[in-house]
Amino acid sequence: MATSVATLLWTAAEREAAAVALVDGAHSISYGTLAERAAGVASRLDEVGVEPGDRVAVFLERSSDAVACIFGVLAAGGTSIVINERSRPRQVEHILSNSGAGLLISSSDMLSRQPRALETAARVSDVAEFPREGTHGPLPRAKSDPAVIIYTSGTTGLPKGVTHTHGNLSVGVATCARYLGMRADDRVASLLSLSTVYGINQLLSSVTVGAALVLERSPLASQIAADLRAQRVTVAAGVPPLWLQLLAVPDFRDNPIPSLRQMQNAGGHLPAEAARRLRRAQPQSDLVLQYGMTEVIRTTFLPPSEVDRRPDCMGLPMPGIEVLVVRDDGTLCEPGEVGELVHCGPTVAAGYWGDAEATARVFRPHPLRPDSGERVVFSGDLVRRDKDGFLYFVSRRDRMMKSMGYRVGPDEVGDVLHASGEIMETVVASEPDPERGERIVAWVVLRPGGSVQRLTRFCRTELPLYMQPSRIEAREQLPRLPSGKYDLPALRGQSAER
Repeated sequence: MATSVATLLWTAAEREAAAVALVDGAHSISYGTLAERAAGVASRLDEVGVEPGDRVAVFLERSSDAVACIFGVLAAGGTSIVINERSRPRQVEHILSNSGAGLLISSSDMLSRQPRALETAARVSDVAEFPREGTHGPLPRAKSDPAVIIYTSGTTGLPKGVTHTHGNLSVGVATCARYLGMRADDRVASLLSLSTVYGINQLLSSVTVGAALVLERSPLASQIAADLRAQRVTVAAGVPPLWLQLLAVPDFRDNPIPSLRQMQNAGGHLPAEAARRLRRAQPQSDLVLQYGMTEVIRTTFLPPSEVDRRPDCMGLPMPGIEVLVVRDDGTLCEPGEVGELVHCGPTVAAGYWGDAEATARVFRPHPLRPDSGERVVFSGDLVRRDKDGFLYFVSRRDRMMKSMGYRVGPDEVGDVLHASGEIMETVVASEPDPERGERIVAWVVLRPGGSVQRLTRFCRTELPLYMQPSRIEAREQLPRLPSGKYDLPALRGQSAER
């Protein structure tokens, strides 16, 4: 038997029980107190008949209660499913039904804010009824046992549950903590939902080193910037839309935060110009550019020493991870040749919960060692590798646009739009066009004083005709999915209504 992921918390509490584990507004929770609260949750789960392997869902705002429940479920031997706090009844019901969760831990406040009552066969328990302490320790679990199921938001269709085991999750978390250089004296801003692989990895990495996780719930970039400063945050991790919003806040853009030593990006391509602006805004802070996906936790990272030279680069493979760039026939690409990124190694998840067909499409045999029994993840991301081994993102395979006979990556167009200095955010996609094959459309949030007319002129100067947006639409804000990524179907729907 292997050790449960929950042991991370108990180990941290034994190492230094009085150390701050969570900062929740004006309150701090020590590791000792957090472990006691998680033990209380585990004890109650044991009392109500939760067996090892049972799925238990947690639907709470990002809080100390949510963290205690996550660890409590793991300690009881259950499989933890965190539901994004912004989810509505339809999404909650789908996750509960798809996962077969028999129990939902929520709160009367959270449920009262829903537009209607949940329709579910799962038993619903109020977190307020759970004991605040207990003596239950983590039950041992095998490396192959499911630890968490993380539902991807996606851009089409219903979300799929990615099953991470105690084994692959433990390796991924420990590896990330090492290459990021996380420390016990860090104060790590929790800006991401704990329902995402990025958010849960940040939580577990912080616990691994005994750092303090500062829970942030404000949706306002100006308040987030103020809290980073007031809470003396040392490490902040975000997705590209969040960084672009923070760059629009004068107190973040023009006034370095002395405590901030590291900024981390993942969850999407950060435009090169935005990376440069972040470096200018917070010159005292390292910027770590990372690439990952829910199915593998994390794949590559760009060391801070390389960011100024390669701001458009995905970086190098994470330590202990094999990354391939392959052609459609599974053979390796040459340097500079665009191919699909394939992730190999011990962080590969077990597959999609209850969906053997989708699992078989993405989790496939190793293309170079098909008889080894090893399963790898075909990411659907098109990348190229230079002669020095550095990887560069080109596009999603399913987002590649075909304009005037040319293959065009939306992020390549987006980088040029950002370089204009006219915008804060953009989403680039395509629409069918009988003459071009596809026409390129850009939705943008202008910077103060920004101009669509000047942006259009800049594109005509900087982009070949086949890469120029046929239409640029300005928005006050761009809609987002619960994960924080842009909601492309919503944008297209808004355009259709205009």
